[in-house]
Amino acid sequence: MGTTLTSALYQNFLGHAPEWYKKTVLAFLLINPVIFMISPFTAGWVLIAEFIFTLALALKCYPLQPGGLLALEAVIIGMVSPASVYHEVEGNLPVILLLVFMVAGIYFMKDLLLFVFSKILLTVRSKVALSLLFSLVAAFLSAFLDALTVTAVIISVGVGFFSVYHKVASGKQYHHEHNHQDDGEVQQTHRSDLEQFRAFLRSLLMHAAVGTALGGVCTQVGEPQNLLIAARMGWHFGEFFMHMAPVSIPVLFAGLLTCYLLEKKHWFGYGATLPDRVRQILFDFNEAEQKKLTQQQRAKIILQAIAAGLLVICLAFHLAEVGLIGLMVIVLLTAGNGIVEEHQIGKAFEEALPFTALLVVFFAIVGVIHEQHLFTGIIDYVLHMEKDAQPGMFFIANGLLSMISDNVFVATVYIDEVMHAFKIGQIDRAHLEALAIAINTGTNLPSVATPNGQAAFLFLLTSALAPLIRLSYGTMVWMALPYTIVMGGIGYLMVALFIA
Repeated sequence: MGTTLTSALYQNFLGHAPEWYKKTVLAFLLINPVIFMISPFTAGWVLIAEFIFTLALALKCYPLQPGGLLALEAVIIGMVSPASVYHEVEGNLPVILLLVFMVAGIYFMKDLLLFVFSKILLTVRSKVALSLLFSLVAAFLSAFLDALTVTAVIISVGVGFFSVYHKVASGKQYHHEHNHQDDGEVQQTHRSDLEQFRAFLRSLLMHAAVGTALGGVCTQVGEPQNLLIAARMGWHFGEFFMHMAPVSIPVLFAGLLTCYLLEKKHWFGYGATLPDRVRQILFDFNEAEQKKLTQQQRAKIILQAIAAGLLVICLAFHLAEVGLIGLMVIVLLTAGNGIVEEHQIGKAFEEALPFTALLVVFFAIVGVIHEQHLFTGIIDYVLHMEKDAQPGMFFIANGLLSMISDNVFVATVYIDEVMHAFKIGQIDRAHLEALAIAINTGTNLPSVATPNGQAAFLFLLTSALAPLIRLSYGTMVWMALPYTIVMGGIGYLMVALFIA
């Protein structure tokens, strides 16, 4: 009975994660107290490496569970106190409010966003123009809204259109039940069009995902770490934009130029066009759906557009804390669109709350870093380099770490360390601002290299659409490579030349 129960407990541990992964996490939990008794400093660095391991292998198991166990153990054995963890959370309340309320608020704008992206997809016939538009619209929306939600909407558009075409290609009508994951029923005459449609959607989704990074770096609300850095620096929406502009604007134009060249030259898996037969099927379906729109549905879209305008105005003039503006959007759109039941509202929070919980785990690990003084030596070393070289070095260090880890975690660690250096008089305010710009751009731009670095990329990779369009981890890395080189290279040059 005991053996059976033990076996069951082990099988339940981290669910369907691979055996080697489970054993590795258990080994981490066993060795940490031993290392801590020998050398707390070494134990702290081992904990960071273990935590980055859980972030880098997020596809094997969501990092909240293994990372949370590591953080919990750190508290129990005395690497960090509960009071320090709470202090970190308290200091980052604006970021938590952003994730909880702003992401949920944008969820109630999905009808408007789906309408916009569907119109773009079916109206613009040039693939180059369409790619640029998707990238630009994703960048603009991510700058004012939320990259994860923008990506979620684009994924919804992709899944919707793919399922419609797949159903018709399988000889069925729109209203028929159909499994669009199975190509077995696809008619022979449609098979080449289906593969081309997959390639078309892959390239379009990648352009849009990169667009969220191009726009996300620009503003205070574009990415969670932006708000965290803005809060530390005391920058409002306009101030943040102006500080980032010498780096973010040139990178935006360089990114759009890269998009243009990739489509024109058909490099790195880009350039596939939408087959005419597929376009006609999607157009006919959209026309049929538009005719079924009721006055109530049209009113919803209009109200969402008004709320979007209010959101931009409130953010631009910093009329309230960002998360509270998101709460305003939730109240307006649920009240105005007849959403009055608790479970209807609850769905909006499903997307953000797991990452919010993970963010609190980040702060526990950051508390370990502070209490064990893990980064003090590294930061001191960099701050003793030539002053003009420091922003560039911070950009590179943050960029490389963000490629394999999570950019919010990396930004939290570095901005806290340079803030400490400022408070003890090691650097002045002007230099602090230069380093803050380097940290923000470093965590936002080179991190497009892998799905680990950008939440929007990871969300796309783990979505229902990725297997349908054959978008694997390796494919994403390959298709992101030219963007990584351009955005990372131009970003570094701008930081080294104009921020230092």
